[in-house]
Amino acid sequence: MPLNYSRRLTGRTRTKEADNQLGFILAFAAGAINAGGFLAVQQYTSHMTGVVSAMADHFALGVYDLALGGVGALASFLCGAAFSAVLVNYSRRHQMHSEYALPLLVEAGLLLCFGLIGGRLTQVNGLFVSATVMLLCFIMGLQNAVITKLSHAEIRTTHITGMVTDIGIELGKLFYRNQLNAPGIVAVRANRFRLRVLMLLVGCFFMGGLLGALGFRYLGYAATVPVAMILMALAMVPVTDDLGIFIKNRKAKRV
Repeated sequence: MPLNYSRRLTGRTRTKEADNQLGFILAFAAGAINAGGFLAVQQYTSHMTGVVSAMADHFALGVYDLALGGVGALASFLCGAAFSAVLVNYSRRHQMHSEYALPLLVEAGLLLCFGLIGGRLTQVNGLFVSATVMLLCFIMGLQNAVITKLSHAEIRTTHITGMVTDIGIELGKLFYRNQLNAPGIVAVRANRFRLRVLMLLVGCFFMGGLLGALGFRYLGYAATVPVAMILMALAMVPVTDDLGIFIKNRKAKRV
């Protein structure tokens, strides 16, 4: 992967184009993780709406073990998002190039762990759920938080409810028949660029889910290793830039 491309996608200096391209990659990764994770633990780990709804149902029906399982999944997702925010804000305060790359590098490392020892983690009890569920929910929360912060909440990648809603809104604008007979009425116009981006995000999520499910079917947990390597390649350049600056400053202090 070209160094400048990686630096442009995950570095501190942001452009709209870079945000969108990174969003496509992360949407693909989220789809793969979500679908593969479902085959591994029979639970979608990015769908917090479903998790909270299921918690309410299970508490109402008195199925408290399943309800507490939802608590564990929700808490893990929250911790992932909070950890991502801590990394981003720390890096921003210290003017680091890896402001957004560092959380992605952590995500890549955790995905690598899932790919290599995910089968063993399913046997380990976590907070009301297996350690595998907690790990995947943590990863999803971490990823959703970093793309939310770098895009100023314009892009989501781990779930598509909001994206499909926005697509519907733009389609409604696109097919709206304007009648501009009255003075002062502003025409309704669809944002075609945003509509195209949203549809690509949903498409990337779907393709990631399809390949993730097929990969898990034939390769098992190891199917997430290529996804981890892609994220690692994207994040390494800004992190290496910061490491080089840190080493240079340490040498300067010793002189």
